[in-house]
Amino acid sequence: MQWLNTHTPFLSHLFSLLLIALSQPAFSGNTESTGRLSFVLENDFFVGNDRNYTNGLKFIWIPNEATKTPEWATKAANAIPWFPKDGTIKHGYAFGQSIFTPDDITLKNPPKESHPYAGWLYATMGIASEKNNQLDLMTFTLGVVGPAAMAEDSQKFIHTLINSDDPKGWDTQLKNELGFILTHKHIWRGVKSFSVNQYELDISPYTGASIGNIHTNASLGATLRFGKNLPQDFGPPRVQPSMPSGTDFNPSSQQTNWYAFLGFEGQAVARNIFLDGNTFRNSRNVDKKPLVADIQFGVVFDWKDLRLGYTHVFRTKQFTTQNSTDGFGSVTLNFAF
Repeated sequence: MQWLNTHTPFLSHLFSLLLIALSQPAFSGNTESTGRLSFVLENDFFVGNDRNYTNGLKFIWIPNEATKTPEWATKAANAIPWFPKDGTIKHGYAFGQSIFTPDDITLKNPPKESHPYAGWLYATMGIASEKNNQLDLMTFTLGVVGPAAMAEDSQKFIHTLINSDDPKGWDTQLKNELGFILTHKHIWRGVKSFSVNQYELDISPYTGASIGNIHTNASLGATLRFGKNLPQDFGPPRVQPSMPSGTDFNPSSQQTNWYAFLGFEGQAVARNIFLDGNTFRNSRNVDKKPLVADIQFGVVFDWKDLRLGYTHVFRTKQFTTQNSTDGFGSVTLNFAF
């Protein structure tokens, strides 16, 4: 009850924003959409914690397929050897911020074996090619770690709004560093599908790899979906690194649609700047674990040109001195307009 009372103001503001969005006539499905805009909020207050990966915020814009694909996206897709040459090419853009803190944010000098304070402010460009229910996705992310990421200001502002503890240890955060991540993912949508009365169930495996001074890893996983009239999408978007997702969905003016999902992912991690510390400068760091696993589950609701999704994530320990596993929730609001 104490946790609920502490976070009630924030949850009320979030609920109010959702009600405002739902009331907007611009998303009624009466006109052809020009694209899809997604808002993703991840936070550990959904599990009553405030530690490690504590907050992520991301905005994603995916132009409609009817919009002319820019020349740079077409050339880039054709230059990637493993992209199908006759696939449907898509492109998109995103920007966001992620925040990481130790277990006890009330200490000015937290223990060195706890997760370092860190922020990550970034922008992403991506291209994808889809063919025969398979998606190849390449993204390039450029951003900054350290005080320039403004994570301290963001967290202190949010904690003031929700009347939570003031984080006092940001003087120990990672130093400023430009960073990049080049990521590829391949997803097989619905390689196995089943019918259960009026419901459908399908399984979509995927592989992925990232390289960069922020993250370098390889991943393998699968997502199981269950519902009526499963849409031709790749699940709700998430703040990366994470299981694959897509902001594409087929809006329907005829009915409300929904599905539930369950996903598993394993990662082999070679580099994680938020645990390893700065690349070229001395900073706080901890001994990371080379293998990490995620379990996620949630539900997605579609109504006309609006999609609302919730994802709950459990993550195994990421470093050797970590006291317990992690968990956080992810809320996604997606508009087609």
